[in-house]
Amino acid sequence: MAKKLGVNAFGHGCTGKGNDQFRIEYVLRTLMPDAEIIAPMREGKLLPDGSREPWTRSEEIDYSIAHGLDISHTKDKLWSIDENLWGRSIEGGRLEEPNYAPPEEIFHWTRSIEDAPSTPRLLTIGFENGVPVSLDGEALSALELVERAHQIAGEHGVGRVDIMEDRMLGLKVRENYECPASVLLLTAHRALEALVSTQGELKFKKMVDTEWGELAYKGLWYDPLKEDLEAFIDKIQERVTGTVTLRLAKGSAIVVGRDSRNALYNEDLASFDSKTFDQADSTGMVKMHGLQSRMYWLLKNSR
Repeated sequence: MAKKLGVNAFGHGCTGKGNDQFRIEYVLRTLMPDAEIIAPMREGKLLPDGSREPWTRSEEIDYSIAHGLDISHTKDKLWSIDENLWGRSIEGGRLEEPNYAPPEEIFHWTRSIEDAPSTPRLLTIGFENGVPVSLDGEALSALELVERAHQIAGEHGVGRVDIMEDRMLGLKVRENYECPASVLLLTAHRALEALVSTQGELKFKKMVDTEWGELAYKGLWYDPLKEDLEAFIDKIQERVTGTVTLRLAKGSAIVVGRDSRNALYNEDLASFDSKTFDQADSTGMVKMHGLQSRMYWLLKNSR
């Protein structure tokens, strides 16, 4: 859009302590390396002697009020809130104290455990190629599904996350998140993946998820590794089709059932009441593992 408008200057309000400055500027530098970036909060306020000093959040509020800007922040409630379709992040003020219990007022999408319904709710989520497409059998668009999942999970108190986060600069900070839909959908997705994927695939997928998550966290959207990881993700998702049923109750979302035409689980082979699997076939494997361990034990104790 900047190229279309013929401009090359960008301004943002990120401080020099957070991650957003990296995320925003990485994309700008990738797509417009010659762009001019103006970051007044990071650069600090100009003093009479020509030097600069950092802004505090309280000073930002005073400045905003003095210039007639309509903001929701007050010095009593210094919450810094970022919100989008996928969730809300809340930090700042007393939330910076690791031992301070988050007040109920910071949460807008989830009920407290005390206010959540006493009666549990069963919810079935349908997936096609790894993508959630239905709730309780009703086909929904991606937007409708996420919004409905927020409402259902949030009503039962699901989706509050309180963590100590390690920022890219090396600072350790406390973050509170409110993300009912993502907690609900990711819990169900992992359960379905476990049903249709091999042990080796699941082990490797955990590493891929961690690496992809870190790239996304840092805003490295155009990193070649991200495309490489997504090639594996897209391939494994070809079999992640089916349904998962969860039990929502008082802040918990517990998987109680899963079903897929691509399931690698075979009840006849796995059941303790079935004779299809010849259990005598296990003898050789058990003996081999025992032999290897005994050789190690003998070598270790002979030194």
